[in-house]
Amino acid sequence: ILVASGTFGYGVEYGEVVDVQRLGAICCKGTTLRPRAGNPPPRVTETPGGMLNSIGLQNPGVAAVIEKYGPIWQGWKVPVIVNIAGESIEDYVEVARRLDGVPGVAGIELNISCPNVGKGGLQFAIDKDAARAVTAAVRRATELPLLVKLSPNVSDVRPIAKAIEEAGADAICAINTLSGLAVSADRTRAFLGNTYGGLSGPAIKPVALRIVYEVAQVVSIPIVAIGGVTNLDDVLDFFACGAVAVQVGTAIFADPELPVRLGDELRAECLRRGLSSYKPLIGTALPARAGASSAKGAEYRP
Repeated sequence: ILVASGTFGYGVEYGEVVDVQRLGAICCKGTTLRPRAGNPPPRVTETPGGMLNSIGLQNPGVAAVIEKYGPIWQGWKVPVIVNIAGESIEDYVEVARRLDGVPGVAGIELNISCPNVGKGGLQFAIDKDAARAVTAAVRRATELPLLVKLSPNVSDVRPIAKAIEEAGADAICAINTLSGLAVSADRTRAFLGNTYGGLSGPAIKPVALRIVYEVAQVVSIPIVAIGGVTNLDDVLDFFACGAVAVQVGTAIFADPELPVRLGDELRAECLRRGLSSYKPLIGTALPARAGASSAKGAEYRP
């Protein structure tokens, strides 16, 4: 049971309310090559079953993150995976290069849901060739475990997942937020300062389940599921669809102790079933052979 990027800070922020050492891993806030001030406010709004956020990757930059948090992470037993973002392949590579070999950094989570300035603002995550290129470049730049985070904002995620695997990723994280919009109370403008935001929370769980289910049928590397986890049933659902781990995100804002408690509940459930490991729970809902993509027609099949 991990905590998702952007919901747990750098780990230290929750130190007084959560025993962070009992987590499976911490995915820290998105980190970029240079400091970012983030998007204009408002940045967050609640939605039925979730929230929209448009933080804009506010962070102090990779050098400051290494200097301030590296020595703290080095003293922890919980692995810290640094989520990185960039506007070009060169940005990603340089951030990864600086993190490589830093004590306390256990891995990299590649956030490819960022605009590629070299392709006119097209997200790396929605183009399989761009996803392949950035993954391969970062793979060459670091020996750290490399996890790549998929965007759900595509018609068929499977070719992108396969390209990422072929490029050398060690694992896939699924999913990032869905693109969404909220309207101001007087209905004269979009509510968020940056117009669009990322939808997260329980409302997106069916989408996340579907993507984990599809990706698990076409890749052999591990999948870490993200999207609407609030209880043990959610964890078990993602395992059944092929995930080997889950990240808890939005629910942390309401219940910071949830990830630790889920770990305890999963352990108790395995003991109740007479299991010494949770691995037999993985993939139980997957078909015997890979099926067609949901893009073939989720609502109507002749």
